[in-house]
Amino acid sequence: MNPGFFCEVLIGGLLSGVMYALMALGFVLIYKASGVFNFAQGAMVFFAALSCAGLVDDFGLPLWLAIALTMALMVALALAIERVVLRPLLNQPEITLFMATIGLAYFIEGLAQLIWGAQVRKLDLPIEDVPIAWLLARYDINVSQFDVAAAAVCALLVTALALLFSHTRIGRALRAVADDHQAAQAVGIPLRRIWAVVWSLAGMVALVAGLLWGARNGVQFALTFVALKALPVLILGGFTSVPGAMAGGLIIGAAEKLAEVYLGPLVGGGIEGWFPYALALLFLLLRPEGLFGEKIIRRI
Repeated sequence: MNPGFFCEVLIGGLLSGVMYALMALGFVLIYKASGVFNFAQGAMVFFAALSCAGLVDDFGLPLWLAIALTMALMVALALAIERVVLRPLLNQPEITLFMATIGLAYFIEGLAQLIWGAQVRKLDLPIEDVPIAWLLARYDINVSQFDVAAAAVCALLVTALALLFSHTRIGRALRAVADDHQAAQAVGIPLRRIWAVVWSLAGMVALVAGLLWGARNGVQFALTFVALKALPVLILGGFTSVPGAMAGGLIIGAAEKLAEVYLGPLVGGGIEGWFPYALALLFLLLRPEGLFGEKIIRRI
């Protein structure tokens, strides 16, 4: 085994894992606030990336202005979702909210393509996707500058949100809402305002994820399926933990890359597509609540 090549594969997997963690973060935010898996998060990522690319291509706006306008658009979309969809479903069963997010996913996907069209768009960020020269020259390890920069952005965002939920008043209110909606309302916590803030944050996370994944893979409908890669990340890290999203992303990213390189030739290739889900299934059998999730104790 070539140590340099192993390090290259491992580093590439860890950097991809941070990107997966960013995808998972949007799901964690909504789940912490409502206890519901937000099926529409992938559609929000697609909508954000397509809107930003459309503002640049169709209107000739500079990238920084397009990002700012898209951020405002995502906040407006989040507030509209809270007002039109979530508020009428207040205190309804979780399955009702989950079905609502499925309907939202199809609506947002259709709205994005209705406004901006369905063609694949290119999104250029001011980060070159080239190897880091000194790392390649000194250690013969090929690591992309784009991957490192994207991982740094994701890590900063995850850290900021973790601190927000752990050390601020809104974080404590969010945890109370997640535990019991009705009890939180009884003690004066404004549930509707909390949902509006959380969905706005999820929209901002979707924008960052859409920009990074869109720059790497192109802005296309397939971005909605990339978001599903967050599911095994959530299973490993826990659906309610922001640090767990980071840990789960690193594990999934590293495991899928190493499995593709070293186990793929033994099973005919294509292992990268299904190995994370097999790992998540195994993890469900051993620790269903995830590494950082709260252990559920049922009394009967």
